[in-house]
Formats: sequence, structure tokens, C-alpha cells
Amino acid sequence: MRVTGGSAKGQQLILPRKFNIRPTTDRTREAIFSILASLANSWTRGLDLFAGTGALGLEALSRDMEWVDFVDQEPQCCAIIKQNLEKLGLAQNARIHCCSVLKALTFLENEYDIVFMDPPYSDMSIKGLVAQLDSSKLIGDSTLIVVSHSSRVQMSDRYGSLHITKKKRYGDTGLSVYRREAYN
Repeated sequence: MRVTGGSAKGQQLILPRKFNIRPTTDRTREAIFSILASLANSWTRGLDLFAGTGALGLEALSRDMEWVDFVDQEPQCCAIIKQNLEKLGLAQNARIHCCSVLKALTFLENEYDIVFMDPPYSDMSIKGLVAQLDSSKLIGDSTLIVVSHSSRVQMSDRYGSLHITKKKRYGDTGLSVYRREAYN
């Protein structure tokens, strides 16, 4: 698995050896960033929830995002994200929060331009978390929320004031991109 664009393009990412995670494929990451290029107004701050290897946040940093907060509850994943940040020379532009997404939502205070959510496909809390983000201070009027999910999971067109902006399918991965309705 490699970084697909930006300053670290082509760099191989470190993956866990004995851990059951599903990293976002190169093809899907390329699609995500193509969608974001047409929709995002700002690439200043990013939030990578259920970060795993950190591939989405690392890709964003490589493509000139200034800061990314990574959140994953597995210590092994947090260690891999740290190793990947150091390998790519991006550690000064990030912070890793090794805790559950629910806990992180209680203490994170910044407003983000882009939020990546790529939970395990078996995690059925994703819809509730999108709704919870809607009422949080982490989401501004122009924030984009990119949700990767099983293509068999039907995401709603709206969660509170968050409205679907783009919906795509790549094999068994579905992508749903949300933004506040007032902005659309």
C-alpha cells in the first residue's frame, strides 16, 4: 500500500503484521481525493477517525493538508500511524489520539475542514456517529465528512443538518460524503 499523491507519492506505508484491519485501498483513496478536489474549499485541518494505518490522513498530509488528528483505539494501530508519520517526515503536522472515537469526540475542540470516517465494516455505530458529528463543534458549515462503509450498508441521505453531497461505490466499499445543508 502506497501514498497515491502529493509530496510522499509512491512511498510504501507500514502495515500491521498480525492485526485484522482493512486499509483503504489505493484505488479508493485516489477516488476520495478526486472527489475532495472538486468539493473542498480548504485543506487546513483534518480528522481521521478509525484511522487504522493512518492511510487517509497521511494521504491528506502528503497533499498539503496542514494538520491531521488521528484517532484509533488500538495501540498497535497508533504505533503504526506514528511510524508512518515519521517515515514520511510528517510527524510535526499531526497528533495521534489512542482512544475510542466516542471518547475523542468528547475532548477534541477544533473545527475541521475534512473528517474521514473509515470504521470496520462490522461496526454498526457509524450512522449514530455521523449524527453525533452533526451536533458537535468539530463540524463547520463547509466541513466535508467522508464515510467509507460496506456497500451493503445503506447510509441515509441526511443526518440532522448534514446532507449527502456525493455517493459512490467501489467494489465492496461505499463512499458517502456529507456537508451541512445550509452550505449546499
